[in-house]
Amino acid sequence: MPLQGYVAIVDAYTPTRRMAPRFREAGYGCVRVQSTADVPKMYRTPFDMSDFAADIVHDGRLEETLRRLQEFDPVAVVAGGEIGVEFADLLSERLGLATNGTALSAARRDKYTMIEAVRAAGLRAPEQIRVTEADQLRNWHQRTTGKVVLKPARSAASEGIHFCDSPDESVAAFRRVHNQHNIFSTKNESIVAQRYIVGTEYIVNTVSRAGRHHVCDIWRTTRVSVNGILDLLASLYILPRRGDVQDNLVAYAFQVLDAVGIRYGAAHIEIKMTPEGPCLIEVGARIGGGDNPYYAELATGESQLGWVVDAYLRPDRFERRYTRDYEITHYVASVPMLSPYEGTLASYPFMKVVEDLPSLHDIRISVHPGEPIRRSVDDMTYPVIVNLRHEVEEIVMRDMHTLRFLDGHAFYEVA
Repeated sequence: MPLQGYVAIVDAYTPTRRMAPRFREAGYGCVRVQSTADVPKMYRTPFDMSDFAADIVHDGRLEETLRRLQEFDPVAVVAGGEIGVEFADLLSERLGLATNGTALSAARRDKYTMIEAVRAAGLRAPEQIRVTEADQLRNWHQRTTGKVVLKPARSAASEGIHFCDSPDESVAAFRRVHNQHNIFSTKNESIVAQRYIVGTEYIVNTVSRAGRHHVCDIWRTTRVSVNGILDLLASLYILPRRGDVQDNLVAYAFQVLDAVGIRYGAAHIEIKMTPEGPCLIEVGARIGGGDNPYYAELATGESQLGWVVDAYLRPDRFERRYTRDYEITHYVASVPMLSPYEGTLASYPFMKVVEDLPSLHDIRISVHPGEPIRRSVDDMTYPVIVNLRHEVEEIVMRDMHTLRFLDGHAFYEVA
């Protein structure tokens, strides 16, 4: 197929490896732009560059990066992941392409700024403070009372999150996290403290074009308290588009998108449904992580990947369909197994039971026998993720609960 033009993907790494092939299938070439001179720690895995016509590494000289990119006369600039959001805004704005612009870039990346932008729009948002020193945090927690969540303002994958019941715990957590290098290989110079919000957590994945928003998929999460972590992810499963909860979530999510200036492209919105109504946890101006679009396609036949192509390159198709609801043809769930151990893994004694589950789709193993295993404390420390898919919802739910029953100390043989 002859090329219709080029799309620049900023910070395309393994987690977003499925994006470039979609643009290529639509007849467009891809150029990869790396926003940092060095590859961040979390992305230092082999990455197939065969989908890209060029790899432009930004060395700090913006005009030079723009010059090299303009050689391909790109028709769109898209963020490939969380770390590329702000640079994609800058490049698209400078090139005069469809863009979210730079005026609210920080609100799409910095966790404190995004919450304040949502609050300024009159939406429900958690009480919070940006922490610069320990005594400030201690005094704020004493006034706030109750449980507090501490998080780096610019990290991801639940890294560095602490749930603190007392001012002393908050200060200790702050000292552990502040100025430490995160998964993006940058220092946690800014720490956010928020009042802990009680409620079920949901994920709403969207794609927008010119301020018109489409809901691609909605997921409900379940949580457990293990290894000293209060709200560790225990599972997530797809929900139908319609329902009282979903309609409430979507109305709020669309207002969040407007508040942080997401007019073009994908968004991943994490929301807690509190007794008072929906409340934002955070929003990312990029596709869902953890291969979320792949599993959405298993459930509905479509995902953010195809909708992003439509939003940027097939506007007529987007405009015809963006108000339509997705339909579930297969129920899908993802279940991370949660290690309670530190040591060397010898085996998974009950893996055969997992392999025989009726709704099993795949097993993604991060820690193999003979390798070091860590206690699961965030999204980066799951030794195994089991993904389920079946036409019958009850079978997926049953197998999901079976996995939670199997998991625990007996699931791991550790030397």
